[in-house]
Amino acid sequence: MKLISYQHGGQDSYGAVVGDRVVDLREAFGARAPDLKALIAAGLVREAAAQVAATPAPALALADVKLLPVVPNPGKIFCIGLNYGEHIRETGKEVTEKPVIFLRVADSQLAHGEDIVRPRVSERLDYEGEIAVVIGKGGRHISEADAWSHIAGYSCYNDGSVRDWQLHTSQWIPGKNFWKTGAFGPWMVTADEIAPDQKMTLITRLNGQEMQRATTDMMVHSIPRQIAYISAFIPLEPGDVIVTGTPGGVGNKRNPQVFMKPGDVCEIEVDAVGVLRNGIRDE
Repeated sequence: MKLISYQHGGQDSYGAVVGDRVVDLREAFGARAPDLKALIAAGLVREAAAQVAATPAPALALADVKLLPVVPNPGKIFCIGLNYGEHIRETGKEVTEKPVIFLRVADSQLAHGEDIVRPRVSERLDYEGEIAVVIGKGGRHISEADAWSHIAGYSCYNDGSVRDWQLHTSQWIPGKNFWKTGAFGPWMVTADEIAPDQKMTLITRLNGQEMQRATTDMMVHSIPRQIAYISAFIPLEPGDVIVTGTPGGVGNKRNPQVFMKPGDVCEIEVDAVGVLRNGIRDE
């Protein structure tokens, strides 16, 4: 099942994508689950699937809704840095025993189809194609063996990075949190459709040219290890997001360097999920 958050008729809602139509789930679940995060937290994803199956002719067209970031209101967004060998090598860093982690804030996110914003203070706006994991069942001290059962689903993510601001100091947070630079979408594919440890392919394209390609078995720190490590220092909650790392090929490390500029189109494709597509505009 493909789950989205969206606006329609001036109202925020969420639903399931069936072909080119949308089954509105906010109307179906009401106060029990007013948004997608609440649906996940209440353990109603399976019931939602039954609701979708019982709606053979959805009235709402996907083209008529304005998509929002898949989870517009995550409590926490954890991003994993330096998690593919090629990217570690191109940055001149070393493999770390533990995952490199930084945080994004929800206000930095945008949806599929929106324009990523190049800020007025920099022209060094870089792409980073990644796979996003949405937590379905919270917990503390989650073991790697149990981690798969804590995943609600998967999405595409572009961890747009303003490189000069990222590198002002040893702390990356400024360059990773500019307004409307973290693209998240177009939807979340529920975990029942993607087998645990299924090898997924991640591709980034800029104006149709392939810039990055990797598979999940190339990660230094696997998805279960990421979940186990993070849950050791803070409880994970339903709707939290883990952005699992980018492969080699980032624009900042190319020769010559490549940065995103107004008029460009960046696509992040995950074969088991779909394609996240965003234009670029100036602030």
